[in-house]
Amino acid sequence: MIFFKRLRLNTKTHGWPLCILLVTVMLAACDQPEKVAPVSFLLPDAEDKQKRDQLPSGSLLDAIKQRGKLTVLTINLPSTYYYDRDDNLAGPEYDMTKSFADSLQVEVEYKVYDSTKAVIEALRKNEGDIAAAGLTVNDVRKSEFDFGPVYQTTNEYLVCHRSKKNIKDKDELKGLEIIVTAESSYIESIKSYPEMSWTETQDYNTEDLLAQVAEKKIECTISDSTLYMLERRYHTEIQKKYVFAEGSELAWMINKNNDRLKRAISDWFERYKDDYELAHVMEKYYGYVGTFDYVDTHRFLDRVQTRLPKYKDFFIDAANKNNLQPSLLAAQSYQESHWDRKAKSPTGVRGIMMLTQPVAKSLGVTNRLDAEQNIYAGAKFQAKMKKMVDEVSEPDRSWLALAAYNVGRGHFRDAQSLARKMNKNPDRWAEMKEILPLLSKKEFYKDLRYGYARGNEPVLYVTRIRNYDGLLLKHFGKGKFDGVK
Repeated sequence: MIFFKRLRLNTKTHGWPLCILLVTVMLAACDQPEKVAPVSFLLPDAEDKQKRDQLPSGSLLDAIKQRGKLTVLTINLPSTYYYDRDDNLAGPEYDMTKSFADSLQVEVEYKVYDSTKAVIEALRKNEGDIAAAGLTVNDVRKSEFDFGPVYQTTNEYLVCHRSKKNIKDKDELKGLEIIVTAESSYIESIKSYPEMSWTETQDYNTEDLLAQVAEKKIECTISDSTLYMLERRYHTEIQKKYVFAEGSELAWMINKNNDRLKRAISDWFERYKDDYELAHVMEKYYGYVGTFDYVDTHRFLDRVQTRLPKYKDFFIDAANKNNLQPSLLAAQSYQESHWDRKAKSPTGVRGIMMLTQPVAKSLGVTNRLDAEQNIYAGAKFQAKMKKMVDEVSEPDRSWLALAAYNVGRGHFRDAQSLARKMNKNPDRWAEMKEILPLLSKKEFYKDLRYGYARGNEPVLYVTRIRNYDGLLLKHFGKGKFDGVK
């Protein structure tokens, strides 16, 4: 009686349809056996998805701000997230997610997984807020998750040992041993090639598989172009043999029905891109990897063993005394002279650091062919170049100083002035590398104090030094360059 009394009162608010529905449910329940428990016909994954779908839009963004922490799911790769030479966190995904967290005024927690599959499964289980792991946007993933703005495009390559012949036709894919990382985006691409077969592995990521290809432990794998370009500098025997997909898009992934978080990511990204921060990140991590010469790389690695041991202690000591990175100083010297103390250019620069006579004299060098004198003088001169950009943060400071060492202080100052006139940032290498080549164009250099300069040369100079520096660090291990093992 009490129930029906309440029901009559509530019909004023909710109407008779609800009343009829409730009565019907009660009458139906009277016909059921006693002690029958309710049964869910949803599988566990479906239940998780239903819970996510029922979350109010925007609740995740509010939760992030309330807890003061953004949880990022990622993977340990040179193209995503890793510890750098100074044991500091680095990587494109790290830089970008840290910037986004700063925009929300929250801290960041990183959960690192062994594979793309594990990252996606963790996001599915709500173990983090966003997945930032070099994830490719595709229809299968879009059916379950939402994506943020595209921050990079890549190609997907079939990568085999360089001794294997190039594949010109998709019919030649038949019979290849191809092993790919489980649940990677590459699988969706190769499904459109019925003439080929492949094996998925949960034990290795793509970086591991590329190393196995180089060692001929497996025949082929599939990699995105960015990771391939990074790894071929170390595993010189790998080579792309076929292009499976072009213009694959990378973006962060979040669970659906988080519209406010998705909008916050989009708003941040627009500012990030407009402020040239995205270009800075791409240059920072990938600006030097496009230049690869198989013969030059092997020659360099050979000279690491045969020439570098004679001079490595000088590089280390001279660099430390001038607040320089030892490996970068050694790499610079290799670019200058290939570690040849007798090197000489047509313009008269000489020695292992290729010093001009006036510079050598100003630094107290009595014999430019003396490797020790030349290295210490070169380090002092490079330190002077760094003082020109003393207010700039690393690594831009080192790269700008290298460019100044190559092109000369006067031309470098001209380039900085030109950058300001063109609304570019003279303290960012990503922007200065666009300005420096203009020094060779009359429409620009005619109004500059020091006039014409071969502006492309410092850009190539810095790019090659960065490449040699990376090879040195890879060769000597994770720590700072400290001589031949």
